Amino acid sequence: MKRKKKSDLGVLLDYAGSYKCLTFLGLALSAVSMLLSMAPYICIWLAARDLIAVAPEWTQAQSVTRYGWMAFAFAVGGIVLYFAGLMCTHLAAFRTAENIRKQGVAHVMKAPLGYFDSNASGLIRSRLDAAAADTETLLAHNLADIVGTVVLFLSMLVMMLVFDWRMGAACLLAAVISVIAMFSMMGGKNAGLMAEYQAAQDRMTKAGTEYVRGIPVVKIFQQTVYSFRAFQQAIEDYSTKAEHYQSDVCRVPQAINLTFTEGAFVFLVPAALFLAPDALAGGNFSGFVTNFAFYAVFSAVISTALAKIMFAASGMMLATTALGRINQVMEAPVQEVPANPQTPRDNRVEFQDVTFTYEGGERPALSHVSFTTEPGQTVALVGPSGGGKTTAASLIPRFWDPTSGVVRVGGVDVTWIHPHVLMDQVAFVFQNNRLFKASILENVRAARPEATREQVMEALMAAQCKDILEKLPEGLDTQIGTEGTYLSGGEQQRIALARAILKDAPIVVLDEATAFADPENEVLIQKAFATLTKGRTVIMIAHRLSTVVGADKIIVLEKGQVVEQGSHNELVTAGGLYARMWADYNQAVRWKITSEREGK
Repeated sequence: MKRKKKSDLGVLLDYAGSYKCLTFLGLALSAVSMLLSMAPYICIWLAARDLIAVAPEWTQAQSVTRYGWMAFAFAVGGIVLYFAGLMCTHLAAFRTAENIRKQGVAHVMKAPLGYFDSNASGLIRSRLDAAAADTETLLAHNLADIVGTVVLFLSMLVMMLVFDWRMGAACLLAAVISVIAMFSMMGGKNAGLMAEYQAAQDRMTKAGTEYVRGIPVVKIFQQTVYSFRAFQQAIEDYSTKAEHYQSDVCRVPQAINLTFTEGAFVFLVPAALFLAPDALAGGNFSGFVTNFAFYAVFSAVISTALAKIMFAASGMMLATTALGRINQVMEAPVQEVPANPQTPRDNRVEFQDVTFTYEGGERPALSHVSFTTEPGQTVALVGPSGGGKTTAASLIPRFWDPTSGVVRVGGVDVTWIHPHVLMDQVAFVFQNNRLFKASILENVRAARPEATREQVMEALMAAQCKDILEKLPEGLDTQIGTEGTYLSGGEQQRIALARAILKDAPIVVLDEATAFADPENEVLIQKAFATLTKGRTVIMIAHRLSTVVGADKIIVLEKGQVVEQGSHNELVTAGGLYARMWADYNQAVRWKITSEREGK
């Protein structure tokens, strides 16, 4: 039996959890408040009936004051109940938005790290944060207005037809025309325009983030903003869609909608003129005037009710689109946890016939790669840019899973190891290590939250960070990135090395860890490496071939394939790709700028 798919509203209410009952209570209170808000019109009709019946002896209408107080009491009661209902829906909406953000973050935490390379952090945040805010508007306001407006409309139908159905039908004609106009804006072929509008807004947000990050490049090379074509095109696309929806889709229907809802009284006048002769002939002219007065006042409610419907419908469209954006995050691939996880026996790393292709890639980034790193060995991955070095290293901690073949750690397929256990086995040092806006203590302790202050200090000393701590105002407790406290690229790298040392993992992955270090920092980083890699299995990616000369094994990757492997001396003697790279490297090291006179 096919399972019925939940509606968008049902999915949103599931996020509310135990607060869902508050939403239903708020909707019920909103419905009752709308019923109470209709009662004053009946009181006005009763007062008008009594006044007209005794005209011109107005003082004989004894019940007018009572009807007035009743109208006031109903109006106040409606306001109080509506306020109470909104309080309930707001509490539920805030909790729903909070749960969406929490569950969204919890879900992406289960995604493989490679997911964040293809999905910018700003875009993920925009999808979760902005979309949650849009659903908040729906649940806090629009939903209560929708239920209240439905009740209002049903009660309007009853009231419009109970006194004089002909005048009521004249007033309802304006409502029918308004509903048709609103449907033409928001229904049919235009129903998907809001999704296109939101998608254009997402693209503009993403491109804007990239533009701001690239401003230093613009200034350095004296480029204009037009060099950022993606940002310009994103703005123009967003502007085109917004202008199209406003001018081409909404302009005429909205004009018709406002004209007829605000001018509902115009339909009432011809109906009254048509009915007046019969009322005079039948001797019931006072009742006719009373009914006309009632409908003249009541016709003003139509514009209010229809305006609420329009805003509520807009809120539903926005929330549906927002839910789609939330689902994009919730549907992020989850790193599967094995049902019966196995524990690595040692820190041996093995690639067996591994092939991997990035999503959307035309050719494999790795093709039938096989090599082994024995416990305690240092293996270097070298080769031309784009050869697959970083990709290969990223498969060890399951940033991605191989398309085919097997990656093993300690003799166990990494897909059979619990992700937490696998991450405990591996420490990383990348080219761009991110430091948090927190103290140095907390930055290093991120690797092992239970570490003591003394253990953190030992790791920092092992990472050659003594000079960094000595120059900082508060030493270990100095906040990074605040009040002008910033570190150079090499200093940040040493802090990251301290983090890796504190983790004390048996396998270490170094991805061009000295790429942004000056000569002085590089010397200190190399000393820190000696501490970090001692007795551990090390896989290092390097472009500076001088750093891999002492490696136990060198794997040469080109176009995703292993073309050579062996020690430095073996590969130089072989005269292959590595030998040519080594010759080019030595030539580059010896190269220097000389003056024209010195050259002579």
